[in-house]
Amino acid sequence: MDLQTSEDTIPSAPVTDQDIRLIAGRPPVTGAWRAGDPVGWRSFVGTSLTLESGTVLPDVRIAYETWGELNEAKDNAILIVHALTGDSHVAGTAGPGQPTEGWWNDVVGEGKYVDTTRWFVVCSNVLGGCQGTTGPSSLAPDGREWGLRFPSVTIRDQVAAQVALTDALGIDTWHAVIGGSVGGMQALEWAVGYPERVSRCAVIAAPAATSADQIALNSVQEQSIVADPEFRDGNYYDRLTGPHRGLALARRIALLSYRSAQELNERFGRTSQSSISPITGQGRFAVESYLDFHGNKFTRRFDANTYLYLLTAMNSHDVGRDRGGIAAALARVTARTLVIGVDSDRLFTVATQQQIAAGVPDSVSGSQPVIVSSIYGHDSFLIESDAIGRNLHDLVES
Repeated sequence: MDLQTSEDTIPSAPVTDQDIRLIAGRPPVTGAWRAGDPVGWRSFVGTSLTLESGTVLPDVRIAYETWGELNEAKDNAILIVHALTGDSHVAGTAGPGQPTEGWWNDVVGEGKYVDTTRWFVVCSNVLGGCQGTTGPSSLAPDGREWGLRFPSVTIRDQVAAQVALTDALGIDTWHAVIGGSVGGMQALEWAVGYPERVSRCAVIAAPAATSADQIALNSVQEQSIVADPEFRDGNYYDRLTGPHRGLALARRIALLSYRSAQELNERFGRTSQSSISPITGQGRFAVESYLDFHGNKFTRRFDANTYLYLLTAMNSHDVGRDRGGIAAALARVTARTLVIGVDSDRLFTVATQQQIAAGVPDSVSGSQPVIVSSIYGHDSFLIESDAIGRNLHDLVES
């Protein structure tokens, strides 16, 4: 795999964020990539952005990774957009600055479904993220972390940042824009908002607009973080502890919507483990330990303020906003569009993908989405690599 590295420095940064923290005698922030940390395979561009709110962010850093080579005609470029808490490391090995392997390793790479010997693949960390792109854990102009002073961002703002990256790379039109879950929201926003710059689009397990039910679920996660005494109105970066319990609880809540009831029932049943419940004095259920493990693991790689901002961006998603409604917005899409739904997805149900497939003018499978059958629920777009990969291969090679 041709993982392209960069020795680019971050523009206008005489010292790193981490340098400033050390000078001030402050501990490093957990759960967020910081300038000064190992770069891994990330590259960076700097830009300014005017957000939907009208707020101007003058010094935005965008972290991204690439695989393969851009051809002379610049017509072999594919943009992959990560999900809510993902990052730019779609494919490749773990290493300094990259604690885990790529999250779509079975789909993207040399000789794989999205073949990087043929395609130039790009993935960036989203605006408001915590893995190299500017967000609430980044330093504001006054030298302190933004925290809750960071302006609210929307899905459209995140796509605007990707447009700035696209321009910096000298790419006029993406051969394909591909995304799952919140990444699928952004892929659809690309196709609606910039139809002349997208030839093909893949929207996987994502809706045309976030529903009240999904916003309600996000609200409960938000409150679990805000209610943590260590949250301190988002001003926890100069402390040894942060709102880890609240963030872990938010992750547990989210996991219940990412996986299906069938999978949890078949995988764990009513089995118990040796750890003792403080309430019953008996063994805790295995599914409880599963949620604990993933909740606690999440706090080591993610920032609580960032999670709040990304939930807000997810809530903002509505391709029909200020465009005459969803049907009118979908009618603007000119890209050949692949819409994939998962039959066991209880977060973004198949009905939401049916609306997209029926509304775009050139759907690969007609008025119905391609349905992936799986017990893994919403997370199937990350797990069912063969089913997802085959459809993506057919789209990009068509």
